[in-house]
Amino acid sequence: MNVSVRILLSTLGCLAIAAQAQQPEKANTEVYRCRDANGQLRIGTALPQECLGRDTEVVNQRGTVVRMIEGAGTRSARMNQEATEAAKQKLIDDQIQRDKVLIETYLSVEEIERLRDQRLDLLMAQLKVAEQHIGTLRDRLTRLRDQSKRFKPYSGIANSPPLPDHIAEDLVGTVKSIMVDTQTIDIKRDEQATMTTNFDRDIKRFKELKGIK
Repeated sequence: MNVSVRILLSTLGCLAIAAQAQQPEKANTEVYRCRDANGQLRIGTALPQECLGRDTEVVNQRGTVVRMIEGAGTRSARMNQEATEAAKQKLIDDQIQRDKVLIETYLSVEEIERLRDQRLDLLMAQLKVAEQHIGTLRDRLTRLRDQSKRFKPYSGIANSPPLPDHIAEDLVGTVKSIMVDTQTIDIKRDEQATMTTNFDRDIKRFKELKGIK
């Protein structure tokens, strides 16, 4: 083979390689597939209308699922599961924090009990003051009602004068004060029950952490 032929063949080979390199690669087509509301399989190179809001697989040319498009139901279930797990983790984290505070704050069960008794005694003193005050208000209300019986509309006498404004105002104000004090007493009693429960829980947990029986 002479030199001219070899040069010609080499040139043709280079041109063929260059032409092949310039050809565009075949598009990597993805296929969408899902089951519609009736369970029928829906497939398309674009997302089928029936797949909107439903779990949809994206499949490549080799038939491999490359990704999943979550449907509304799956997304909702996942978010609920994540919320449940987050709530559980928060409970765990909160317990760890409470344990840390218990160990770092108290040296013994007796110390916790002493603080409990101090706070309960303070709460009982507040309750006693509120109960005494409401007793005074009830006595005052009784006197005001006795006074109001001489006036209309509480008197049975036809020519009785109308109830004076200051007595009416005292009646209304006293009744409101009794209602406020009653609510305060209820709140304090709830605090008392909650405080007792919380301290009992802390004492039990402290014993568990310290291995005390």
